[in-house]
Amino acid sequence: MDMDPSRNVFGAPLIPCSLDPVTGFFRNGACDTCAADQGSHTVCAVMTAEFLAFSKYLGNDLTTPRPEFGFAGLKPGDHWCLCASRFLQAHDENCAPRVNLAATHERALEIVPMTVLEAYTAD
Repeated sequence: MDMDPSRNVFGAPLIPCSLDPVTGFFRNGACDTCAADQGSHTVCAVMTAEFLAFSKYLGNDLTTPRPEFGFAGLKPGDHWCLCASRFLQAHDENCAPRVNLAATHERALEIVPMTVLEAYTAD
């Protein structure tokens, strides 16, 4: 898997999203992506209780620990590389979390307009 260039939505070098918990498609702490990342895990988001409940309701429980995968479960305040389409869906349902734009990969812009991302900036 060849990783896409590590650039954020500003075209600058992508900064890490989270090393605790370790996030990203490559589990390297950054929202790096590649052609194999069908979910486009490119939006660096700050988890909220509301978003975590929304995600669980839609069938993606991010709060329950899964030790067999080295996953302790997320809690409000954790940073996590979200699928761009799930972020946009949360935006449409008025429960999108804040985002770190400097840690959000430029490929997120293929799915989420910059104006939408900017509305949720946590920077």
